Amino acid sequence: MKYYIIAGEASGDMHGANLIKELKSLDSDATFRCWGGDLMKAEGKDLIKHYRDLAFMGFWEVIKNINTIYGNMKFCFRDIISFDPDTVILIDYPGFNLRIAKKAKQAGYKVVYYISPQVWAWRAGRVKQIKKYVDKMIVILPFEKEFYSKWNYEVDYVGHPLLDVINNDDIAMANQENSKTAGNLIIAVLPGSRKQEMGIILPIMLSVKKHFESYQFIVGGAPSVDPQFYKDIIVRYESNNSGEGIGFVQDQTYDLLKKADIALVTSGTATLETALFGVPQIVCYKGSFISYIIGRSLVDVKYISLVNLILDTRLVPELIQSDLNEENIKYQLDLLITGESDKDDMISGYNRLTQLLGGRGASRKAATAINQFLN
Repeated sequence: MKYYIIAGEASGDMHGANLIKELKSLDSDATFRCWGGDLMKAEGKDLIKHYRDLAFMGFWEVIKNINTIYGNMKFCFRDIISFDPDTVILIDYPGFNLRIAKKAKQAGYKVVYYISPQVWAWRAGRVKQIKKYVDKMIVILPFEKEFYSKWNYEVDYVGHPLLDVINNDDIAMANQENSKTAGNLIIAVLPGSRKQEMGIILPIMLSVKKHFESYQFIVGGAPSVDPQFYKDIIVRYESNNSGEGIGFVQDQTYDLLKKADIALVTSGTATLETALFGVPQIVCYKGSFISYIIGRSLVDVKYISLVNLILDTRLVPELIQSDLNEENIKYQLDLLITGESDKDDMISGYNRLTQLLGGRGASRKAATAINQFLN
């Protein structure tokens, strides 16, 4: 069969690659055409657009790039028609993918959505659009099946695919490698993969380094971003703070988390990854003022991090917008460094989180559901 798969960011690329791998094991004649990243390209070979050319985050940023976005949509739909797939598989990335779902369905293609848009967080009315244009929805968060049932829409819950990526050996190694010695603390800094966000957030994250001179701060760079972008921000900090050294690694987030004692993490999938590695974390987010004001008026959730959302409690601290500043990061780091009870409570919560995520095999279950649907 022929599969057209669209992912618009780094996490979607990872989960899309694993889905392609499992689909190939079930369908020996499978051919793929993809929007995604290097991982999907390695599995599916035929990559049309890279997500680094698609990632516009925040309301104001989307408005500024609206012509580019609509141009990509038109190109995408023409490419789908040209490829003429048996199914179009959409991975998260709702602003783009929900519009493609409508066009693909109206053109007669079977539409599968893997990893639901966060309609439970804002604009729940989009479920009506999903019911109309998506033939099969596959969800990965435990509360999503109940959410959709309230809308009289049956979905498949397969568990979270991160549990396939981060295996038990990785977690065991992380527990062995953590230094656990205050003087050798490694603080991982994970600023995300979108330049618009990182340009704001990373300098604030690094601003606390001068208060923790004996600790190692290591920035984890995303594979899709030019390492020079991170290095320029690091150099600016070092030049203004007596040359204090900050480490940097590229495309080695999991290796970094295996060694880290604490992490500063931009809100997103990385908060969940950090939790699965058992690393105490402080969640950080700050966007443009206009985007934040618009977002705050539309989003209906108590928390911003996936960890807190899934557990439905404030397990990890969240520093958002004006709360994300040097003083508050220092305060939260001090609590984690000196307060064993705070760390123990967080690790205990992480264990509950892992149980809620449904066990391993999500990618295989998703591929099986798609295969059965198409046959």
